[in-house]
Amino acid sequence: MEGYFQELAAVLDGAIRAGERYTATFAGEDSDFVRMNQGRVRQPGSATQRRLTVRLIAGRRHATHALSLGGDPARDAVELAAVVARLRDALPDLDDDPHLMLPDGVVSTRAERAGDLPPSPAIVDAVLAAAHGEDLVGLLAAGPVYRGFANSEGQRNWHAATTFNLQWSLYHQADKAVKSTYAGFAWDPGTLAAKMAEARERLALISRPPRSLEPGKYRAYLSPHAMEEIAGLLCWGGFSGRALATKQSALARMHEGERLHERVRIAEDTAAGVAPSFQGDGFARPDEVPLVDAGALVGSLVSPRTAREFSLTANGANGDEMPESLAISGGDLPARDALAALDTGLAIGNLWYLNYSDRPACRMTGMTRFATFWVEGGKVVAPVNVLRFDDTIYRMLGTNLESLTTETELLLEPNTYGERELRSLRLPGALVSEIAFTL
Repeated sequence: MEGYFQELAAVLDGAIRAGERYTATFAGEDSDFVRMNQGRVRQPGSATQRRLTVRLIAGRRHATHALSLGGDPARDAVELAAVVARLRDALPDLDDDPHLMLPDGVVSTRAERAGDLPPSPAIVDAVLAAAHGEDLVGLLAAGPVYRGFANSEGQRNWHAATTFNLQWSLYHQADKAVKSTYAGFAWDPGTLAAKMAEARERLALISRPPRSLEPGKYRAYLSPHAMEEIAGLLCWGGFSGRALATKQSALARMHEGERLHERVRIAEDTAAGVAPSFQGDGFARPDEVPLVDAGALVGSLVSPRTAREFSLTANGANGDEMPESLAISGGDLPARDALAALDTGLAIGNLWYLNYSDRPACRMTGMTRFATFWVEGGKVVAPVNVLRFDDTIYRMLGTNLESLTTETELLLEPNTYGERELRSLRLPGALVSEIAFTL
């Protein structure tokens, strides 16, 4: 696949004229998808995609075209030549772009993270065998994903990652189910067995008569999967350099001295994630960009256009300035001791439907989902009917935060709309002295 990408770049090198420049980003995948329901395979399939986005630049004018490729180099060469000609015809009608910013030098990179994966049918067989007798609903997405960058200055960047992302639920009845995930680069049967055993244990607990709680403030333990929803909402503009500069970020108050708990450290950790070490304009990404340290906002994600417009320093962010490898550091609470430390309160397995109820205050609202339990004396007593929380990040990860788990979990982006995404979160669980529930 890398050789094919290099051939495409060579075609573009020969298609441009004096005074023209180009950038090209490549995205591809060879993915298996398997949907399961009621403990059986319902929809197996595969997807092979190759896509190239070409930008032709003359002075400060530029035009872009994205095309899907068939994988035949001869036909692709004809199509690429035609694309460059159409972009060339469009450039005279365009205005100069005052915020255009391209790399000053050439930084070529190559990275391959080859996963040790059995064939997808073998993975599915193992999953269904482990869940034998249960109503399992799930989706497996597995295989290599490719990203590439090329420009007229000779820069070449290549990134390939072979991963799997398995998400499943053991269903009880009505709205009661236990959701689990297993994702990464290397498949380990022992890890699957442990996760499935844990899911079966929680399924037995969720079959108990549920308890309804009155609105109020409750002590809570947020699992890494519940934290995933909170962190995911923060990613929508929270760490954006542009949003912070224009005071549209939900974390804008941190510029004015508001802080999270001193235990909280957040970073864009590209080196430990699945995202490439370059972005769509060809800028290299640091291994790590600190965002929050000791509870204080210390950085942001700055794209080239934002850097040009607001006189900031670009640090490899994508155009949306959304984290692609966000990591919250772990703390000193062993995960096995989380319920004992909770003592009495809510053990929240998952959240969903999150949104901001007050963006400037970074106040979030959302619903509990799947396995959420009432705990007394460190022991699960009963599952809890659905609750709505409404609270600020400055309380949940600030004044009310007691501990973060020592262990963190790698969670891959499950989105497969259009293509598999190379995004990840690495998160701990969080013990919170109080969260406000309004419904």
